Amino acid sequence: MESTALSVGAYLIERLRAFGVDHVFGVPGDYVLSFFKQLEESPIEVINTCDEQGAGFAADAYARIRGMGAVCITYCVGGLKVANTTAQAFAEKSPVVVISGAPGTNERYKNPLLHHKVRDFDTQLKVFEQLTVATAVLDDPQTAFCEIDRVLAAARRYCRPVYIELPRNIVNAIGTTCLPRITIQEKSDPAVLAAALQEAVALINTSRQPVILAGEELHRFGLQSLLATLIEKTNIPVASTILGKSVFAESHPRYLGVYEGAMGREEVREYVESSDCVILLGALLTDMNLGIYTAQLQQKYSIYCATEKLSIGYHTYEEVGLEEFIEGLLKADIVRQSDEPVPHPLQPANFQVVKDRPMTVQRLFQQLNAFLDDDMVVVADPGDALFGGADLFIHGKTRFLAPAYYASLGFAVPAAIGAQAAAPQLRPLVLVGDGAFQMTGIELSTAARFGLNPIVVVLNNQGYGTERPMQDGPFNDVLGWRYSQLPQLLGQGIGFEVHTEDQFAEALQKAHTHTDSFCLIEVHLEPGDCSEALKRLTGSLAERIHSTV
Repeated sequence: MESTALSVGAYLIERLRAFGVDHVFGVPGDYVLSFFKQLEESPIEVINTCDEQGAGFAADAYARIRGMGAVCITYCVGGLKVANTTAQAFAEKSPVVVISGAPGTNERYKNPLLHHKVRDFDTQLKVFEQLTVATAVLDDPQTAFCEIDRVLAAARRYCRPVYIELPRNIVNAIGTTCLPRITIQEKSDPAVLAAALQEAVALINTSRQPVILAGEELHRFGLQSLLATLIEKTNIPVASTILGKSVFAESHPRYLGVYEGAMGREEVREYVESSDCVILLGALLTDMNLGIYTAQLQQKYSIYCATEKLSIGYHTYEEVGLEEFIEGLLKADIVRQSDEPVPHPLQPANFQVVKDRPMTVQRLFQQLNAFLDDDMVVVADPGDALFGGADLFIHGKTRFLAPAYYASLGFAVPAAIGAQAAAPQLRPLVLVGDGAFQMTGIELSTAARFGLNPIVVVLNNQGYGTERPMQDGPFNDVLGWRYSQLPQLLGQGIGFEVHTEDQFAEALQKAHTHTDSFCLIEVHLEPGDCSEALKRLTGSLAERIHSTV
């Protein structure tokens, strides 16, 4: 054991910085004010948002780019508001550190009814035990440092959220650290890894058309460069899942596009499903990744390796890590594939605007495709913002962020704040429906306050367009806001109201040159207009809904 002069709060800040966290998102409250003061006086920048859910989504996007993010809120009234965003981070493997203030340990004598308390003092802790991979209540300065190390190591190892509860009387208490610091490093069993590689290489080398399906875990664990090296060595074509979009350079000649079963481009579906060796790397087998289970992938021809599972055909291998498996493939004697052309996304062409032509979803995404450049990151909300955006031509790695599994509406606008804080050189292009915008769009106030400049495209189709084809009714309607006038309310930013293709072209051009603040482009669309991918998705979901009635 080794003594230190650091307080518990100061040590937590030091360790967050060691993991690459330079920003903390949150909303203050009395149980966490003293820690907010420590953050303010530290090198970490505090970005306090309009609402806790906005802070949680921002921290999630930050973590997807930086490798770890943090959200700081007060007890219960703040903490329970980020339960939803933490659930998304868990489901989609995003290492967010949830830091919650709490009543002091010296305030809990005889179980008083303190404000914000729900039932018992550990009620919030019990909630987050279900949503995280590790939790800690820092109620003892003598063990607090080791507890901080333990949960942060778990966040890094498993790429999932963790929870730290900080009673307010402990923040400035002097703690004691134990060295060496706790780390979680799990190594593959060498014999099992060797056997798995032998079977995998044999299957690859005897196949006529191997293909790689790259997933989101390659994003989360920073394995994109290993994937790129594997493709260069083997020349095996690669597709991505919708949640893993932008994990591989989309300009590369061996890139096929997004595979999402019957929801995706037909040529991609045909190529992947006709393969006699599909190598799934870091892909979660969710209904969304698999096109609402329209995917036709045969297990006997599959190599499936994720951080928590490895199977080859009908054989399962325990204790083999994703990174070490890919490294093993790189060292193996794999037959290089020919340079025979494969299906490839069309490079964006110059968009030919038709004057006075009403905007449609299809033409909107074609125009956006021509607009994107190397310095943008696309942040999409669920719905047509996501499914239409899946066919956008993304220019760099980790440049497409969307909750394509948990699918919580309201992600995109606050996520743009987290994305730009994590990578200031990138300008977010936000795609969001009007229904989702009404949930968290006011976070543009936060963007304005902190000098951020996202371009926000609101797809105004008068309600929840994803749900209308499944089951329509007045419950899918929302009040028609004048979205383009929001900058007048906030006193910053510029807004555009768009009905036609030429108006959209002019708005995009002006937004591109206006970099001092955010730009909001409200695009009016017919309520029944949607992308072909969304039609296929909602049709499949509608069948499920009606089959259960």
